[in-house]
Amino acid sequence: MKQLYGVIGCPIHHSLSPLMHNDAFQTLGIDAHYHAFYVEKEALPAAIEGIKALGIAGINVTIPHKTAVIALLDSVDETAKRIGAVNTIVRENDRLIGYNTDGPGFVRALIEETNTMIQGKRILLIGAGGAARGIYFSLATAQAEQIDICNRTKEKAEQLIEESDILVSGRAYSLIEAEERLSQYDIIINTTSVGLSPNVDAMPLSLDHLNERTIVSDIIYNPLETKWLKEARKKGAIVQNGVGMFVYQGALAFEKWTGVFPDVERMKQVVIQQLGGKTC
Repeated sequence: MKQLYGVIGCPIHHSLSPLMHNDAFQTLGIDAHYHAFYVEKEALPAAIEGIKALGIAGINVTIPHKTAVIALLDSVDETAKRIGAVNTIVRENDRLIGYNTDGPGFVRALIEETNTMIQGKRILLIGAGGAARGIYFSLATAQAEQIDICNRTKEKAEQLIEESDILVSGRAYSLIEAEERLSQYDIIINTTSVGLSPNVDAMPLSLDHLNERTIVSDIIYNPLETKWLKEARKKGAIVQNGVGMFVYQGALAFEKWTGVFPDVERMKQVVIQQLGGKTC
């Protein structure tokens, strides 16, 4: 009998996860199907009960449910607990187990795509939302030397640092303060939606003080190269878009569901092809 997997979110029409996962199932000869489910906030408890009732084998969780879903699960992995967000649910018999593959997926993509290690690096995170939390905890676990956070609301950045139970140096800054300090970092990561299509002319912060060969990463993958990454490239930076994080978080979820790690290069090409292979 065909196994059913999926993703729940609101909105969900834009998701590329069904295309990516269904191609992986077909390529690997796994009799399964992945579907996008539109679930509004108030319907989340019923949706989680529905996963059990319908025998769904695994689910991804996206905006706005990654935090709220925790209280509805039978168990949550320690990493997901520390991050405070779940993006992957695995069904084990009648129990639903929550995991977070966002942060680990980002770190794995960063290491492989930029050929660099995290250990000993000085890092600036832009943003203090759900994506930033997962990335922050994963970078800290990978032994970054320093992780500073800048955010439109400085207090939110301070809160994220205070809630961390991993000993890593780091301070919170306003966006303006961070712009003046860019030359101090080895890696700069935008975890916000600033620059996401259709608002492609927006940038999270100025790159006036950016050093050459700094790694500049943006978790946005539509467009494939944001205006911010284009400006960083012009200044001699090493740039990385969000396709790698999207693919690796999906691949890690796929592995948790099936026990098989899929072909990430093929997954990347599926996503890039769907986006038209365009950088603007």
